[in-house]
Amino acid sequence: MLCAVSVMAKLFFEDDKTSLTHAGDSVEEKPFATVCAEDIYRFALNVPIDQVAFMLDAAYLNGALSEEGLKNSYGLAIGRTLVSQQENGLLGKDLLSEIMIRTSAASDARMGGAVLPAMSNSGSGNQGIAATLPVMVVAEFIQADDETLLRALVLSHLMAIYVHSHFPPLSALCAATTASMGAAAGMAWLLTKDFTTVSMSINSMIGDISGIICDGASNSCAMKVSSSAASAYKAVLMAMQNQSVAGTDGIVSDDVDSSIANLCALAQSCNATYRYSNY
Repeated sequence: MLCAVSVMAKLFFEDDKTSLTHAGDSVEEKPFATVCAEDIYRFALNVPIDQVAFMLDAAYLNGALSEEGLKNSYGLAIGRTLVSQQENGLLGKDLLSEIMIRTSAASDARMGGAVLPAMSNSGSGNQGIAATLPVMVVAEFIQADDETLLRALVLSHLMAIYVHSHFPPLSALCAATTASMGAAAGMAWLLTKDFTTVSMSINSMIGDISGIICDGASNSCAMKVSSSAASAYKAVLMAMQNQSVAGTDGIVSDDVDSSIANLCALAQSCNATYRYSNY
């Protein structure tokens, strides 16, 4: 499993002229404490492309997992099931379906034991898949060139790292949701090149799928990855129509960074409740 976290974080903080201490290959505990979502956005748009060319490996590796998950039956075979139901006329052949199918298939293969590597995010292959495949599918749909795909992948993966960096080391909440918030950012940028659309998309996702519980590494992870990918694309479509979950609803704030902080506070409180209940 290849991890994008150390390299991406190192590049970001070198660009930001922020000191970053390392223990081996791992970054310090809370390196993103003074960062905001717009910092991530600006970095993705301006980083020299040769410095992030390795992110095409994420597309290649996780794309190969998706192809394997469609070719052979792994885990819950969600991707293959959705394709079958397309053929039965019960599911449309549109961009949303393609995002769900290809993202689910990669997770099916990953969790079902396919002997293929994954490009991970925040130490998780499934998070890497969730941050990669939806962006790839949309990039293919709009016929984006390699540089555009790379910048969208950088935005997706680094935004996912930014959100997840505020979670506890072992959170009760499913991290496929936070990785898919990165994917929402990447897809929104591909379709609009606009930060407001990116932030609205993340806000809507926080209002939609926050609170999904991690039940351990299992085949059902692919269901959560699929649901999160669908939520991400739905949130992007809403934002493109200037619609998003309002700052008066639940843990969502009008400011995307405040919404992310509220989500991470929820994750921290879940862990505190769990510790208390075990005494």
